[in-house]
Amino acid sequence: MIKVLVVDDSAVVRKVLTEELSKQKDIEVVGSAIDPYVARDKILKLKPDVLTLDLEMPRMDGLSFLSKLMKHHPMPVVVVSSLTPKNSENALNALRLGAVDVICKPGSAYSTQNISRDIIKAVRAASVAKFDRQKVGPETASTRRRSKKPEIKLIHTTSKIVAIGASTGGTRAIESVLTRMPVNTPGIVIVQHMPPVFSKSFADRLNTVCEVEVKEAEDGDLVENGTALLAPGNYHMLVEKRGAKYFARIKQGPPVHHHRPSVDVLFNSVAKEAGVNATGILLTGMGTDGAKGLLAIRQSGAHTIAQDESTSVVYGMPKEAKNIGAACEVLPLDQIPEALLANFRRKKNEHYDRALKKESV
Repeated sequence: MIKVLVVDDSAVVRKVLTEELSKQKDIEVVGSAIDPYVARDKILKLKPDVLTLDLEMPRMDGLSFLSKLMKHHPMPVVVVSSLTPKNSENALNALRLGAVDVICKPGSAYSTQNISRDIIKAVRAASVAKFDRQKVGPETASTRRRSKKPEIKLIHTTSKIVAIGASTGGTRAIESVLTRMPVNTPGIVIVQHMPPVFSKSFADRLNTVCEVEVKEAEDGDLVENGTALLAPGNYHMLVEKRGAKYFARIKQGPPVHHHRPSVDVLFNSVAKEAGVNATGILLTGMGTDGAKGLLAIRQSGAHTIAQDESTSVVYGMPKEAKNIGAACEVLPLDQIPEALLANFRRKKNEHYDRALKKESV
């Protein structure tokens, strides 16, 4: 049984979360708390496996409590937040402080059914998440960039595209990869499972710490060198080729693997439209979304990479990709950026070799 403590100052939210979680045979809500001070005492008494945490509470806000919790008593936390730009910023800060996932609060734009599905999935993912107590804390991307920024730059490349997919634990993983990409990296398209509004805040945050330009994708955006487009929450993103250029297509449509955006939707379009000119990367996440899409990219003749178990917060999506033979390489997170750059350099050299051979003939 996964023991859960629900922390929220709203009686309605506590009731909804408790009722939805208690419907599951593998989850037990062992208690609830109206503020961090009550939560502190109940954590020590009830010893929950997972904490759900509101960010706006009396006496002490959720971010301050989370920071203290991760310092003195680290444990898996799922943040429950309202859909507002301010709350989305706070939610991203919570993820950087060590929270495993973020879901929408009941009463937001999502239906109760969607809230139920999301909180159940998030709690299950948090219960099995690889939780490195030594590394939990507010490490910043800008600090990592200064210490690990690649020295080798790519020369101008054309007709190349990078597709990245992630879920639980993916915000940090994506940040780790993008902050090490040089400014002339081929165009990047990204699906990270997250609610609406949060995706724009995440893209804006990445844009402040990356050399490439990062933005939430809009329909018709050009996928070009030096740019990274993040799929907006609650919308699928596809890639469409027109002439020698790639464009982002944003649309609704039914969820795939219960997700919208879905990694498989993006990856399948990349396999079809870019083929051998693509590179697919599947990062940490719960479930199987993206595994078959990564296989499609590999079968189109392109290079594919999956994150390894040791560095994945949840080894679900990349594990499935490995099991079905979708990954050309399975690598620790910190080796993925250089592997990506090395692959582009190798393709560049092969292109020049073919051109010289053709010229000599």
